[in-house]
Amino acid sequence: MFEQFSRGYYLGRLYVEPRDGGAAMCRDQHERVNQRLYGDEGVTRTDLPLVMKLGRRHFPVRGDEEVPADTLAVPREVLADADIRNPPSLSEVFLAKADHAAQLLSVADASDAVPDSAV
Repeated sequence: MFEQFSRGYYLGRLYVEPRDGGAAMCRDQHERVNQRLYGDEGVTRTDLPLVMKLGRRHFPVRGDEEVPADTLAVPREVLADADIRNPPSLSEVFLAKADHAAQLLSVADASDAVPDSAV
């Protein structure tokens, strides 16, 4: 689903669609990605948010049983910022690597968004 892209990111392609509330993806896929890419040799928490980037905006992504596989559901303002005009649309999505994600989440506020200034 995601492959090596740079020192700070993995690259994937997901169907992006609008959603009310925070960003989410299929719960099973979220857990697998969390284990594989954010995990280490010890116990891995699979409930931690993944940090993704679409367009210029970073945001935490949670798992949700109602989101279909291979889909990233995001708030409408994220779709507008990423210039996605006809959702669901297959789009390139960046996934921050674990260390970069931790930095981004450490500066995130309670609004469930990672400020652009943090990047």
